[in-house]
Amino acid sequence: MSAHILAIDDSRTIRALLTATLEKAGFAVTTAVDGVDGVEKFQSANADLVITDVNMPNKDGFGVIEDIRQGAVNRAVPVLVLTTESGAALKERARKAGATGWIVKPFDDDALVSVIKRLTGA
Repeated sequence: MSAHILAIDDSRTIRALLTATLEKAGFAVTTAVDGVDGVEKFQSANADLVITDVNMPNKDGFGVIEDIRQGAVNRAVPVLVLTTESGAALKERARKAGATGWIVKPFDDDALVSVIKRLTGA
């Protein structure tokens, strides 16, 4: 059975790239258009891993991570931050919120798939 990935990003292009890359690698993918949408979908998506952008309208990636970690559903799910940001302070903030890892856009397809396979055991 393939792992199910929830990809949260306000960029339609990034969502499409993630979906194409991950489905090609055999993962099931659900996408969300912002942090609020992502947290709502997380409640029922039964995701094995979450990928979230940082800079999004309505709720940023830090809020997404905090909501997942403080929620009642699958609180220990791996969460990867996928963003154009690379500052040490932001990485530390994400780590403190409960992020599992940080990947800078543009992402390398093979490296992303490798990390997801390692984290999900897929």
